[in-house]
Amino acid sequence: MSITIKTPEEQQKMREAGQAAAEVLLMIAPHVKAGVSTDEINRLCHEFIVAQGDIPAPLNYGGAPGRMPFPKSICTSVNHVVCHGIPGPKVLKKGDVINIDVTVIRDGFHGDTSQMFYVGEPSILARRLTETTHEAMIEGINRVAPGVRLGDIGHAIQQYIEQRGFSVVREYCGHGIGRVFHEDPQVLHYGRPGTGIELQEGMTFTIEPMVNAGRADIKLLPDAWTVVTKDHSLSAQWEHTILVTPTGHEVLTLRNGAL
Repeated sequence: MSITIKTPEEQQKMREAGQAAAEVLLMIAPHVKAGVSTDEINRLCHEFIVAQGDIPAPLNYGGAPGRMPFPKSICTSVNHVVCHGIPGPKVLKKGDVINIDVTVIRDGFHGDTSQMFYVGEPSILARRLTETTHEAMIEGINRVAPGVRLGDIGHAIQQYIEQRGFSVVREYCGHGIGRVFHEDPQVLHYGRPGTGIELQEGMTFTIEPMVNAGRADIKLLPDAWTVVTKDHSLSAQWEHTILVTPTGHEVLTLRNGAL
């Protein structure tokens, strides 16, 4: 699949899709608390998305031989779950951390974003991991501009994380996005400066580092979706959809103007 350069009209559609996704996270924030199940969070998000006239992109996505399509409308990744956690009966408890990953299709275009939430007061380690992951994402975003190479972005993220004693998950990465949920390029969260694809105005992609408190090693659970840390250490992730502009970048999934 080739990289798509979005026209001004398509860029506006991407803005609208990005804001639709951001609004889901704003809506769900007050509901993320002890005693609530991840399935209830999914239900609330699904109903909100559909009420806006949008489509939850993860629902029934990605079926393949030996692998069921994703059965829910969002991903909920709790504690040592790295990504693609399937909402279910698990009830959140005080001290948990959870990533809620939302992708909305509005008028044929995808908006993709995720956020970490604390359930009550997190541990010192969980807070430091979550904050470091958020800051590392911003380090990467701040480098996005025409002429920059993807390796520059990956290197900035990797360096920020590893200098703070955490590890970068390498098997999963950011991605191009538009009319298609996952398109080129792959956006690695590690790399060498001066390598990789050169960014061009009109490109849209996600930056979504997954960071482990322990080792970077992961494993896929038998449901063929849920990814967890191999050593059971905590994991965190943040995600935004980015547009490359003539002079830099625009974050399309800001929540009330904030990263």
